[in-house]
Amino acid sequence: METAASPWEKFPFVQRLRLFSDVSPADCRTIVSTAREKRFTRRETIFFEGDPARQIVLLLSGCVKTTQLGFAGAEVILRLSGVGDIVSGFCQPGANCSHCSTAQAIRPSTALVWQAATFDKLPGRFPAFQRNIVHALEERLQELEQRFREVSTDKVGSRLSSELIRLSNRLGRASGNAEIGLSRSELAQLIGTTEFTVSRLLTRWQTLGIVSSRREAVQVHDFAALAQISESEWRKSGCPAGPCTELAS
Repeated sequence: METAASPWEKFPFVQRLRLFSDVSPADCRTIVSTAREKRFTRRETIFFEGDPARQIVLLLSGCVKTTQLGFAGAEVILRLSGVGDIVSGFCQPGANCSHCSTAQAIRPSTALVWQAATFDKLPGRFPAFQRNIVHALEERLQELEQRFREVSTDKVGSRLSSELIRLSNRLGRASGNAEIGLSRSELAQLIGTTEFTVSRLLTRWQTLGIVSSRREAVQVHDFAALAQISESEWRKSGCPAGPCTELAS
């Protein structure tokens, strides 16, 4: 869904995003001027797995889930993207790439969208912008590695508490609250467990006042308690690697 609004109207906000850290205002304006603004309704698909990768999407508001389908047709959530995240993947300049996943807005969202051929030329022109892109990709890889380690070694309680902390940092606090707009089924997909197990844990934590949950959202009230759960569950597992205990700030 296109919008008539110009990216210039959001320029002061865009300039504060991490992707534009240390990029001069003049360079930032040049980069933003090559994009267009686009809005996505809740549950609107941004691209499908297998589609040609023709656009780069930078999220300005809302939330997007990136998924893949298993051989049996079951959906697996790979990542949730929030404000300032690049939703689409990257291709080598000039390469004919396809998306390896599907991206869908899980709440009304707004994004800056570049044509891939246009975006490919920007990093070479703006070194600070290129460094920020590399840093964003490194962070995405580190998160995937951390989540893989958690699924392989951590107990379910530790995985869920760590994921809620991570999502609150990225999705909740950025929008002024700590509500995570995901169903229990989607949370279960993220941490590799069953919806029943997630429901059981959330019900217990809600009784303790740590979280409150409804049909398609979880709100975190006590980050310190979640971090303590993650730490205690990790110690029970005997895992040599530390858990995700970075508190939302």
